[in-house]
Amino acid sequence: MPVTSDPSMWEAIYADPSVPLDKPLVRMIIEDQQRPSRRLLYPVARIVSRVLVAVLSVVKRVAPGRWMTLGTMDALCLWFLRRFVSPDAVELLIRHFVVETNLVNFIIRNTPAAIEPVTLRPTTLSGLGDNAVVEHDVNVYDVLIALDGVAIAAPERLNFAQLDVPAIDPERRRRRLLRLDIQTALCLMNIPFCIALNLEEFRRAIHSLRFDDSFLSILAVLTDDETFEHWKMGALSLWMDTNVDVPQLVYRHALVCEYAHAHLVSIAQRRGEGGQ
Repeated sequence: MPVTSDPSMWEAIYADPSVPLDKPLVRMIIEDQQRPSRRLLYPVARIVSRVLVAVLSVVKRVAPGRWMTLGTMDALCLWFLRRFVSPDAVELLIRHFVVETNLVNFIIRNTPAAIEPVTLRPTTLSGLGDNAVVEHDVNVYDVLIALDGVAIAAPERLNFAQLDVPAIDPERRRRRLLRLDIQTALCLMNIPFCIALNLEEFRRAIHSLRFDDSFLSILAVLTDDETFEHWKMGALSLWMDTNVDVPQLVYRHALVCEYAHAHLVSIAQRRGEGGQ
């Protein structure tokens, strides 16, 4: 029987009812994935990034230390984002910092963890400076350590405060030489990140991605909603292997955070809390 349909992969992804994200955000992600750089440059950038980072990691074992200041790394990455990365990709990157902070603070506010809510919620490109990338990873560790010995259970009433995502300025009017997609950009930015951090800091940053499953489990318990469990990838936090494709895992991490955040907002709205 001949196949008469010629469906679009992108149309099906956009229509997928299992995706909990708002349609404008889904459209932004799809359009970012459709950029020529994602098709033409990303496969090369992915290999180059992984090889260079592997070589740098080996050399750093012989000559350890910080080869670049964190301030220089921030300045270099901000310059790169302003000149070579599409505004949509920049917006998605800034948005991730806010979304992850919202998830971290939801856990803090709904457990007896002895830690104050974190404040990393940038709305501008410049907000990604001042060690924001390192702070973003450290926040994950701080909240998990604060939960040591704490009984995690669904509270009688959940606190849905500050689940909003404020308006973001990715500097759309700035002239760019290229408009790279977010995955290609992550591959290239991983190189100065590796140069600037010492081996233990770089290892800690990579391993933070393995805590996604831990956060999803905590969210499932607090909300008494097993939907969060569906987005796990089986990344055990006790598996200390950092020989991974970092940019690919970072991108998946960002998507998992978006899914979890969207579902949390949906729960808040169903319960009449608004999620603000």
